[in-house]
Amino acid sequence: MLYNETGQFKTNYKNEMQAFPIRQDKIGIFIWLVLAFVYIPLFGLPGLEYDFSLNAIMIPVLIFTITSLGLNMLVGYTGQISLGTAAFMGVGAYSCYKLTTYFPDVNIIILIFASGFVSALFGTLFGLPSLRIKGFYLIVATLAAQFFLEWCFIRIDWLYNYNPSGAIEVPQREIFGVFITGAAATPVARYLVVLVILVFLTIIAGNLVRGRIGRSWMMIRDMDIAAELIGVRPLTAKLSAFAVSSYYCGVSGALMVFMWLGAAEVESFDVHHSFLYLFMVILGGLGSITGSYMGAAFIWTFPLILKEVGRRVFDAPAATMENISLIAIGIMIVFLLIKEPHGLARLWQLGKQKLRIWPFPH
Repeated sequence: MLYNETGQFKTNYKNEMQAFPIRQDKIGIFIWLVLAFVYIPLFGLPGLEYDFSLNAIMIPVLIFTITSLGLNMLVGYTGQISLGTAAFMGVGAYSCYKLTTYFPDVNIIILIFASGFVSALFGTLFGLPSLRIKGFYLIVATLAAQFFLEWCFIRIDWLYNYNPSGAIEVPQREIFGVFITGAAATPVARYLVVLVILVFLTIIAGNLVRGRIGRSWMMIRDMDIAAELIGVRPLTAKLSAFAVSSYYCGVSGALMVFMWLGAAEVESFDVHHSFLYLFMVILGGLGSITGSYMGAAFIWTFPLILKEVGRRVFDAPAATMENISLIAIGIMIVFLLIKEPHGLARLWQLGKQKLRIWPFPH
């Protein structure tokens, strides 16, 4: 009985409503935090080169987790499907780039968070159709927003300061004398900045979905007409979900360019990436904070692992293994939708239930 809850009684409502009411969950979260904040910055991932483990795996996984959190609050908790995620990330990235141009002396972290508000404004604007349409029609509306914003990124030269290449290039910025953006920034500095922002946004997301706002989102998702009859305003609930989701996407887009890529073009925010982020949410589990972490980690690391196995074992070309990884991810999505629609997060919950009575039969 590795996950035994016997004797862990709650005597007041405050303790009952804790994010991690079980002792084993608290120990597990503490171990993960120690690994993330201490072990990985010092040693990287076991068996991998230090800079590669941070630049190619950990930093993108953390950034995509922020994206998954935002999209999950819209799709998983509110039931509003969107295919404009990558475009809202682009709004955050281009906004942060312009803010660094106009305010070169302002702390870059403040500008990253400020760029999320610009993305939230666009998300609220393009979320207005959700008040009258839903389902497939809403997907088409968000897809139109994706194509429109892509067109803006290409045609409006002012967004990338009239750069002939059409790309946005990250300037060097520092905090407390340590460079965190630009060529002089070390991988561990960028990793720690992204990690702190992710933990902060995760705490906010957890409190949002467990509070009054999150409950109104879930009521709209389950039955919008009944929710309206008992006093939930669809206007406020749906637009707030689009705003919060777009804010998270905008922050993650700014982090992707400033803390990971170093430069970006419009191809970094195309519709292919919007589908990729939606797959992260579906595989991880709709309506689950933990699922956002699992989905982002799986979608990003699985192709890397498959390519490495193919190179070492079968001596297969990288392009072949990339196509195979896409096929494998597609098969897994279909399998999970059939066998376990709630994704990897639900499988983790089932595993914990079995651990409660292990080694006895179940």
